[in-house]
Amino acid sequence: MIMEKENRKHKDSLFVDLFYQDETAKKNLLSLYNALHDTEYQDENVIRKVKTPDVLYKNFKNDISFEVDGQVLVLGEHQSTVNPNIPLRCLLYVGRAYEQLIDKKARYRTTLVKIPTPEFYTFYNGQKDQPLEQELKLSDAFINPVGNNSAELKVKVININSDKAHELLKKCDILREYSQFIDTVRAHSGEESAIKKAIRECIDRGILADYLKRKGSEVENMLIAEYSYEEDIQVKQQEAKQQGRQEGLILSGRIFQTVKSNPNLTDEQIAAEVGCEPEEVESTRKMFGI
Repeated sequence: MIMEKENRKHKDSLFVDLFYQDETAKKNLLSLYNALHDTEYQDENVIRKVKTPDVLYKNFKNDISFEVDGQVLVLGEHQSTVNPNIPLRCLLYVGRAYEQLIDKKARYRTTLVKIPTPEFYTFYNGQKDQPLEQELKLSDAFINPVGNNSAELKVKVININSDKAHELLKKCDILREYSQFIDTVRAHSGEESAIKKAIRECIDRGILADYLKRKGSEVENMLIAEYSYEEDIQVKQQEAKQQGRQEGLILSGRIFQTVKSNPNLTDEQIAAEVGCEPEEVESTRKMFGI
């Protein structure tokens, strides 16, 4: 077990460690599954963790996948932001998962190959206000309207912030304590040694106490990595917006010059000349009053 951790090339989020890597992971997964489905499984052996080729951001992993009793394939991830592209990521991820579960030869048999029913969850605990639950659909990204033969994939986004008091937190102790721990870390944010203080406080309050006693320093490193990841995402989003604004200004300038030089051209002709959409020409005309 120790060697496996030492050989991992990626950084696990705290969520992934609790529900996939830690010695209590199967117990925690069973608790989570029972809470999601109102079942009462007791045998941890019904849980089979599914390993897929890593789909990572900068070697950072915050998703889990596991099979239950050979019938259900659960794919979940923890996010501090709700991204509309989550269903697309899940589509790519579930394909890799089935590649691990289904024998290659079986895919070409003439008899129907039975596969575990997939379920997709995102556990949100960011600081922006989000609904208690919401559903994201792959079809929202389709360019054309949904047809009879179109695929669909739905992701249930569950807000696990303590103040939202989702029913799932009452049913799953480990998820509730995870949420309380993150709340405690945030309460100490801005203070020196904030994570250490949060760890000590939660141990005193009995929140993830056994886990934090065993892995306090590892937890600190995982949270530092998580916050670095989130900050990097925010920086890249800001850079993308800034680049988009700059590119927009450059395009508007090219449209303006082309319109002024060719006042008799239509918006469609200007768009073809500049290499943009007619709507962008119309918008530029309104902006500059030309």
